[in-house]
Amino acid sequence: LRFNSRRLVGELSIGDQQMVEIAKVLSFESRVIIMDEPTDALTDTETERLFSVVRELRDEGRGIVYISHRLREIFEICDDVTVLRDGRFIGERPVSELNEDGIIEMMVGRKLEEQYPRIPVKQGRISLALRGLCGDGIHDISFELKEGEILGISGLMGSRRSELMKMIYGALPHHAGTLSLYDKPIAPQSPAEGLQCGIAYISEDRKGDGLVLELSVRENMSLCALGEFIRGGKIDGKAERQAVGDYVRLFNIKTPSQDQLIKLLSGGNQQKVAIAKGLLTRPKVLILDEPTRGVDVGAKKEIYQLINQFKKEGMSIILVSSEMPEVLGMSDRIMVMHEGRISAEFNTRDANQEKLMAAAVGKQWQAEQEAAQ
Repeated sequence: LRFNSRRLVGELSIGDQQMVEIAKVLSFESRVIIMDEPTDALTDTETERLFSVVRELRDEGRGIVYISHRLREIFEICDDVTVLRDGRFIGERPVSELNEDGIIEMMVGRKLEEQYPRIPVKQGRISLALRGLCGDGIHDISFELKEGEILGISGLMGSRRSELMKMIYGALPHHAGTLSLYDKPIAPQSPAEGLQCGIAYISEDRKGDGLVLELSVRENMSLCALGEFIRGGKIDGKAERQAVGDYVRLFNIKTPSQDQLIKLLSGGNQQKVAIAKGLLTRPKVLILDEPTRGVDVGAKKEIYQLINQFKKEGMSIILVSSEMPEVLGMSDRIMVMHEGRISAEFNTRDANQEKLMAAAVGKQWQAEQEAAQ
């Protein structure tokens, strides 16, 4: 852990909070340890650090129940796998007897033809443009985003990816550089102004930033777009329910009713509500920060298909993800960040995990700096 032990946990990033929680559990020296999505907010480097600890614990004779939606991790760290679906026991097998497709079929009850269904779309005008954007920990960021394009953002924990997205959205201030939307200068000073400009941000922390857990599905989904339903100074409940119902069907959200408390839904369905909440504002630019975190493979595929649908309709999308296969599989173009800077940019056809990781640890940026000197 790279921070002072006296620092408040609430001030840490989601990933650092996860590392503190893992360290706390390990300090109890338990004989059985249950890890529920322990790498949910961790990048590949932090995940490997955790795995080395898990292997040491296993060698000491501890029993570990490891719950994960990341199938690659199951094959890397586990000895046996148990699959549950809709609260029922489906099966248990040694990992050595299974492959990824077999586990997916057990999990969702059917075969998934392709995990990352990227589609080609003819790109339109430049929608969003950044020129020399600087802020707290962000240094000279410039890029353009087009209609019908998915721009992937990769990088390690601490690379300031989410901070950059929040600056674009207006949730964090910037002190230099410019933003423009369809050639019109913008400078959102708050999330409300970001939404008014036509930018929607779906947070990586859906429970902390994205949803109000004590409100219903309907109230959460319509929260940012209530202005659309005001008639004569009152909320038109019928119009609101109609719009929410359309998205519940479109997103295949599993909920007994629109009035169900959001906290009672599964993580995957909560995430779909969070995305729908942003879309109800009819944004020109959609920023998805870890959109499939803590989501099972079936719900992931549904989210990917929805992303492709928005892409076909000409929406500009920024996809921030710690999962390199996801970035490589869904993006048209990929930018890698390191310590608040863009360290590399790739066309998807030229990128692979090795190149992304090299850029994520700063090798390419450092080489360019040395060459410039």
